[in-house]
Amino acid sequence: MALIIRSSAIHSSGCYTTTAIRKGLRVAEYTGPRLTKAEADAAYKNSSITYLFGLGDGSVVIDGQCTAMYINHSCDPNCETTEEDGRVWIHAIRNIAPGEEITYDYCLYDSGPGDGEALCNCGAVKCRGTMYSKVEVKRRKAAAKRALKKAAE
Repeated sequence: MALIIRSSAIHSSGCYTTTAIRKGLRVAEYTGPRLTKAEADAAYKNSSITYLFGLGDGSVVIDGQCTAMYINHSCDPNCETTEEDGRVWIHAIRNIAPGEEITYDYCLYDSGPGDGEALCNCGAVKCRGTMYSKVEVKRRKAAAKRALKKAAE
């Protein structure tokens, strides 16, 4: 299979396949230097765009320097990620047609006090409107509810 990078309606640049990809196949590996979360936070303190992929509990991240870093988020993805022996693979979860943009659900979870909303532009029919995971969305809503309740006291 051949992957190419070109303009994307989802976000700036995207990763596309030029050949058909069968469900279950590995599409790409997410590679790059490994940093601690603290190192990544310091390195990207003033940057609005990062290509970081959290491993395991998120204390170590891969600073993307590969074709896979251009794979955009979608709430209705055609791929998913798996971590195998400390390596991150992107696998097709359905058949993908030639020319189709490769996507996976980012399931973001890191939400420090200054973090933005991580708005989603995927255009899926059932778009959640955010790249945060469903669990993180619930956590944020509960925290906002607690804050409102505390402010009302």
